[in-house]
Amino acid sequence: MAEPSKGIGSRLFIKKSVDRAQREANQHSLKRTLGPVNLVLLGIGCIIGAGIYVMTGNAAANFAGPAVLLSFIIAGTACAFAGLCYAELASTMPVAGSAYTYSYAAMGEILAWTMGWLLVLEYGVAAATVAVGWSGYAKSFLADLGFTVPAALASSTIQSAADATGHLVFSVTDNINLVAAAGIVAVTGLLVIGVSESASVNNVIVFIKVGVLVAFVLAGIGFIEPANWTPFIPENEGGFKYGIPGVFRAASVIFFAYVGFEAVSTAASEARNPQRDMPIGILGSLFVCTVIYMIVAAVLTGIVPYNQLGVPEPIAVAVDRMGMPTFSFFIKIGAIAGLSSVMLILTYGQSRVFFAMARDGLLPRMFAVIHPKFRTPWKGTILLGSLIAIASSLLPITILGDLVSLGTAFAFGMVCISVLWLRKSRPDLHRPFTAPGGAVVPILGVVFAGVMAAPLIIDIVVKATSGDPIPAYILTSYLVLGAAIYAFYGFKNSRIAQGLDILDDNPLPGVLQAQAHGLDEKK
Repeated sequence: MAEPSKGIGSRLFIKKSVDRAQREANQHSLKRTLGPVNLVLLGIGCIIGAGIYVMTGNAAANFAGPAVLLSFIIAGTACAFAGLCYAELASTMPVAGSAYTYSYAAMGEILAWTMGWLLVLEYGVAAATVAVGWSGYAKSFLADLGFTVPAALASSTIQSAADATGHLVFSVTDNINLVAAAGIVAVTGLLVIGVSESASVNNVIVFIKVGVLVAFVLAGIGFIEPANWTPFIPENEGGFKYGIPGVFRAASVIFFAYVGFEAVSTAASEARNPQRDMPIGILGSLFVCTVIYMIVAAVLTGIVPYNQLGVPEPIAVAVDRMGMPTFSFFIKIGAIAGLSSVMLILTYGQSRVFFAMARDGLLPRMFAVIHPKFRTPWKGTILLGSLIAIASSLLPITILGDLVSLGTAFAFGMVCISVLWLRKSRPDLHRPFTAPGGAVVPILGVVFAGVMAAPLIIDIVVKATSGDPIPAYILTSYLVLGAAIYAFYGFKNSRIAQGLDILDDNPLPGVLQAQAHGLDEKK
C-alpha cells in the first residue's frame, strides 16, 4: 500500500496509480460483443433527450434565432474532440467514476476532486434541468386530459425573463415546481430499488425518442412558414443577443444537448475492435444526432417564431400551434417517456460518481453503502435525489442549463488535458484506443471547451456587474461549498493518502476485491 503523504503540496497532488485504477475495475473480463452499430445506437440513446426537447427553444429565442442550426454544429464539433479523448482514457481505465478517476490517475487528488465536483453540474444539475423540462411537458399533457396544474406548483421559485436589451433578468417568486420535484423523486425510488436496462429496452427507448422527433418533422413540414426563418441570423442587439455572438452563446446553451455521449467511451472494454469501433461509435452518434437536431430545430423555428420559443416545452408549443390534438397527445407522451429515461440515467450517473468518490474517502461513506437486498448505493442515491429535486423546484431552466454547460465544458477540458498528461508521464501504458492526430485532438478539445465556457462566464460576469447577481451567487456558493467539503472532509479522509485500499463495506458475493500490493500511488 502507498505510504501516507507528508507535505501539503504533495498531498494535494497525490495520484491514484493507473495500476490501482485498473485493479479497482471489475475483476472479471468483460465480453467484447459491441460492434460499431451497437455503439452508435448507444450514443444516440444517451444523447437524444432534454437538449432537443427543452434547450433548443431557449437557445433560439434568447440568442441565435433560426441560426441555432449553426450552434448545433459548433457544439457537436467540441464534443467530437472531447469524445475521442474520453475513448482513449476509457480504453485504458474502464473504471467506475469516469472522468473523476481519469483525473485522479493523471493529475492528482485536488484536480480529481475538482473534476468530481464538476460532474455534479454535468449529471446532477443536468437531471434537475431535465426535470424542469419534463414538468413543462407533463403540465401540457395533463391540460390535454382536462387537469389543470396551478402555475405556482409547476414553475420555479426563481424566474427569468429577457428585458428590452435581451439580457435575462431574474426575480424571486412564491412559486415552487413540485411537478419537477415529483419526477426526480420517482426516478430516485426506481434507482434505490435497482433499475437495469437491457439492450432491448435501450433500443425501445431510442425508437420512442427518435420516432417522436421524426413524426414531429414529418407532420410539421406542412406548417412551416418560411418567413419565420428570415433573417436567418438576426441582427445583433448588443451582447449575446443574436448575431454571431448569439450563435456562439447559443452553442454554449445547447452544449447541454450532447451531455451523455461519453457513455459510448465507457463501453471501450466491451467493443470488439476498439481501435476501429470507438471513433465510429462516438463520431457516428454525434453526427447522426447533430443532423437530427438541426432538422428538428429548422422545423421548430419554421412553425413558431423564434422569439416565442423561450419555454420549457418548445416542441409541445409547436405541436399545439399545428392544431392536431391527437398527434399532440402522442408527441407529448413520447417526450415525457424520453425525458423520464434521461432523468433516470443522469441521476444514476451522479450517484455512481459519488459512489466512487466515497470509496476513495473523499466523500462520507454513506454514499458507498450498499443496500443488502437491492445492491444499490441507496443512502447516497436518496440524498442526491432529494438535493436534485430541491434544485429542480427552485431554479429556472436558464440558470440550470448554463450551470450544466459550464460544468461540462470544464470537465471536457480536464479530460483532454488528462490525455496529454498521461501520454507524457506514462507512455508505456497499453491503450486499446488512441485518439488520432497526436496532440492535435486533445489540444483542440481544450480550445473548444474554452469556446463553450467563455460566453457563459462572460454572461455571468456581465449580469453580476449590471445588478443581476443571482447566477453569480449560485455559482460562487457552489464552488465555495465544494472547496469546503474537500478541505474539511476529503483532505483528511483520503484513503489513498493514508495508504489504504478503497472503502468497500459491502463486497458483492464472489467478486474479488482490488488490493494494493505495495505500489507507490505517487508515481
